Amino acid sequence: MANTLLRSIGLVSAVALIPAATAALAAVDVDTYRELDQFMNVFERVRSEYVDKVDDKTLIKGAIDGMLNSLDPHSSYLDAKDFTNLRTQTEGSYGGLGLTVSLEDGAVKVITPTEDTPAYKAGIKSGDYITHLDGALIYGGTLDEAVEKMRGRPGTQIKLTLVRPGRDKPFDVTLTREVIELKPVKWEIKDRVGVININTFNKNTGEAVRAALLAIDKAGGAQPLGYVVDLRSNPGGLLDQAIEVSDAFLERGEIVSQRGREKGDIERYYARAGDMSHGLPIVVLVDAGSASAAEIVAGALQDQRRGLVMGEKTFGKGSVQTLLPLSEETALRLTTARYYTPSGRSVQEGGIDPDIHVPQLSDPDYKTRPALRESDLRRHLINEAKVDDKLLEDDAKEDPRFALTADQLEKQGVKDYQLDYAVKTISRLGPPKPVVAAAGAKAGSR
Repeated sequence: MANTLLRSIGLVSAVALIPAATAALAAVDVDTYRELDQFMNVFERVRSEYVDKVDDKTLIKGAIDGMLNSLDPHSSYLDAKDFTNLRTQTEGSYGGLGLTVSLEDGAVKVITPTEDTPAYKAGIKSGDYITHLDGALIYGGTLDEAVEKMRGRPGTQIKLTLVRPGRDKPFDVTLTREVIELKPVKWEIKDRVGVININTFNKNTGEAVRAALLAIDKAGGAQPLGYVVDLRSNPGGLLDQAIEVSDAFLERGEIVSQRGREKGDIERYYARAGDMSHGLPIVVLVDAGSASAAEIVAGALQDQRRGLVMGEKTFGKGSVQTLLPLSEETALRLTTARYYTPSGRSVQEGGIDPDIHVPQLSDPDYKTRPALRESDLRRHLINEAKVDDKLLEDDAKEDPRFALTADQLEKQGVKDYQLDYAVKTISRLGPPKPVVAAAGAKAGSR
């Protein structure tokens, strides 16, 4: 694969928004000075002899991008426009179509659409390739150029030509651009089960989850049977918000740790007392679009035995990016640590395996649509603690519960099979049963 530097018309990656002090430069050895001399030599030759005159800023930005592209897919240089876009996204709104995309072998590939956005409503799916915009081929261009073309004034239209694995021919989708209001959390009550849908981790997510838990308590008229925490197609966001969300469902214990370059460079985050979900059963829904901050929440609830993770294996992004301002208008987004779940697992590359695998049967393309994950990205970080899959039991038998087709489910009125399955799982548990003394036993006896 070629350059897979991620860009988002949505938001991707767990970002620690940490102002950084200027670090002292390490001693530079003689060989490094020679390499820097070589760089300046190339720079001057291009300036003076290239067939067209090239702006110095363009050359320097290209050199910086090349240096960061040699590291991992999530480290990048943010110029004034990129920096403004990132700050806008983390504050909760931006203009666009609602897509998180990457570049693979010169083609723009969809990581995930954000729920309730034009792209999501039009049925664009993870793994789709965007080949044309308004009939113009974009293959071979840069990701920034493609993203810029997809942005535009709200109310205007753009036609996307898509190639979907498993389909014989490309097809067109016409979208109307909107101001994307990133409402990080939605909630509803289904069959006495509180459903909390978390779409992104911006600066308001933790507060919104706490508000949703309180609202469900008041709206139901009675204590809910449990909760479904829906993290599907959630591309991640802010690290501190993932910690806040996990904390809302935990009474105690570690949530996540992040570990830097040195062995002693470890930072751990713990839950504070007070489980706002009252210890009730929790199902965490995930899929291949659940990344980064979403994986932190799923991993914390799974490792602490607080929630049952259900759905499909997650994206597998186990790294933390720190935003390092370089000036008032530019910044460096640099991978500075790996994060680990409470049990010491790194989800880098491998993702989080659900406790119960439930395919999205209501999606007619689910069998033919390949999922894009971190391990598919060029120069992705290697998981330092490999798991030997040979030790896992190989069960090739088809689960009879998952034999229904999308058409059959639609006739039954089931539009979202995974969510329906999660709600029914909690409903089958029934209401919490009070402890009653056995007949003939004396009060207070043991």
